[in-house]
Amino acid sequence: MNLNDWYSKGLTFEQYREKMTVNKEVMLSIYERFTLNEDDISFLEKIQARQLKVIVLTEDWCGDALVNNPILVRIAEAANMAVRFLLRDQNLELMDQYLTNGTARSIPIFIFIDQEGNEKAVWGPRAQKVQKLVEQEKATLPPSDAQNFKEKQLEFIQRLTKTYSQDESLWEHISYSIITTLKEKDLHHQE
Repeated sequence: MNLNDWYSKGLTFEQYREKMTVNKEVMLSIYERFTLNEDDISFLEKIQARQLKVIVLTEDWCGDALVNNPILVRIAEAANMAVRFLLRDQNLELMDQYLTNGTARSIPIFIFIDQEGNEKAVWGPRAQKVQKLVEQEKATLPPSDAQNFKEKQLEFIQRLTKTYSQDESLWEHISYSIITTLKEKDLHHQE
């Protein structure tokens, strides 16, 4: 299947939101509170003519998706990009083409395509600052065979989710990372 075929299988943001059973309130809260700065809006308006589309590989239980997806949707709105959501576990054939470090089915993955279905940019699963934060937090966990591992892992996930839902500077960094990926592809200068 080409990327346009995958795109056509996807859910709109509204459809994805309605199917969510986990993290819905937190994701929508970020969506409602996140705003782009003037420079970002200016750049995104310049690439509107490119008529890009975005395929999002995601799952509602994913903590990274709960913060990255609403930021992407705001970016897509400013750039007039249509977005379609595909659930990772139901679309492994596509997911396996976008593995993190060649092995991990990490999500979300954002695949930016043109009208013909050509890949123009890929982003995900995390902004660099978020990756560092996760690595620092994971370093504090006991070994996976420790008696208290599950308890400490749950605390780690809860701390991370709270940070994702409240730290607006992190949102800015995520937005910057996604937009920088688009800028690096020089999309606003192509015909």
